[in-house]
Amino acid sequence: MPRSKNLQLYAWIASLWAASGVLAAALLSAGVGAPAWWIILGLAGIAAIADRQSVAVTTNAEASVAFLPLVFAAVAFGPLAGLLVGALAGLGDFRRPYLKWIAYMPVRALTGALAGVAAALVDTDQSLSFGVIMLAAFAASVADLASGVSFNVGMQAVRRSGSIPLFLRTVGPLVGLWLPLYVPLVALLVYGYRNYSFWIVATFLLPALAFQRLIQLYQGQRETAEDLAAANVRLERANLSFATALVATLDARDRYTAGHSAAVAIYSRDIAARMGLSDDQQQLVHLCGLVHDIGKIGLPAGLLEKPGALTLEERRQMEEHSAIGERILSKVDDYAVIAKVVRHHHERFDGLGYPDGLEGEEIPQLARIIAVADAYNAMTSDRPYRDAMPSRVARLRLAQAVEAQFDTSVVAAFEAILAGAPEAYRAGNRDDFVLATQSASQPALRAVSY
Repeated sequence: MPRSKNLQLYAWIASLWAASGVLAAALLSAGVGAPAWWIILGLAGIAAIADRQSVAVTTNAEASVAFLPLVFAAVAFGPLAGLLVGALAGLGDFRRPYLKWIAYMPVRALTGALAGVAAALVDTDQSLSFGVIMLAAFAASVADLASGVSFNVGMQAVRRSGSIPLFLRTVGPLVGLWLPLYVPLVALLVYGYRNYSFWIVATFLLPALAFQRLIQLYQGQRETAEDLAAANVRLERANLSFATALVATLDARDRYTAGHSAAVAIYSRDIAARMGLSDDQQQLVHLCGLVHDIGKIGLPAGLLEKPGALTLEERRQMEEHSAIGERILSKVDDYAVIAKVVRHHHERFDGLGYPDGLEGEEIPQLARIIAVADAYNAMTSDRPYRDAMPSRVARLRLAQAVEAQFDTSVVAAFEAILAGAPEAYRAGNRDDFVLATQSASQPALRAVSY
């Protein structure tokens, strides 16, 4: 902060302290009284505790029940009591940043005193009438809020920070809320004190303080939940970004495999949705489909690019890709479930698949889904050694392989999707199933909607 601004701020703070001191001296010389010291300390303590557990209502404003003991003191006991309660409440709120504490301590004293003056002008004889008390409480509340807003505007003007119009627009609706809520409460407290006992005030203020604490705890829990949700969104984006990077690496070796992985990811997600799986499971199988062939990175050079049929030894090497993929993905934090699905996406329902020969329900459900999507897209895609099959032929082969190679419920769900899908979706057209980048931080898959 420039030195000139520092000097202005210090001068402003000094003027606030001087004003509160002059006002206190004037009230004492005029013979204005105050209640017993323990009442002042009790009200100030409640106000200080309330201030420490203020509840944020907007980015720039907070609310607390500290208003109640402060304005109650001003109405019930007069301006000197309001000044003392405000000053001592500020003293009890000693915490960083200390300059803010030094500035707002005299502000609290001045607002309390001005509230007391406003109440005294209306209620000149400490009336027992609820109507008069209500008017005094209204006058004190308006004076307290108006002076508080004025001092805040003055502080912003001196510091040349923040937008004063924005501050006024933010605080305006809150003032409209506080007045109808707090004025009747203050009036009831004063009426109870004057007609019955001060302890009525204590029995109300303490539960009000506890209620504010509950609201503060709830707000903290809600903010934690919101932070956790945001962290989950970032994690999902990071997972998809990482998976896209892996597939892009594979794409450098085999362009067919990358396009195939994108199509399998979308088919798998749609099958999961059709089967009624949760959104989390749909997102998970989408990610698993995207990286299901990542183990092919570890295959011998030339094997993926071979144009003709594979030999028996080459086929055995090719079958290693699911186990290689698991080993790659198991090294990544939070990818254990994905690694397991990738390992088992070539298991068969009859137990004749690889690498572990799992059977039926032993195979993870998401792996069974990927097996169907993988086989269908492989059949409907062009290969160096054969042309793509028509969709109807591939669907017939899936149906013929249920309970042997595939899970019947998965094939039925996929058939229901394909029956109503456009031809571009059935064919896994490369213009519709591609790796696309929405932004540098949020890669995604683009697919035809239907």
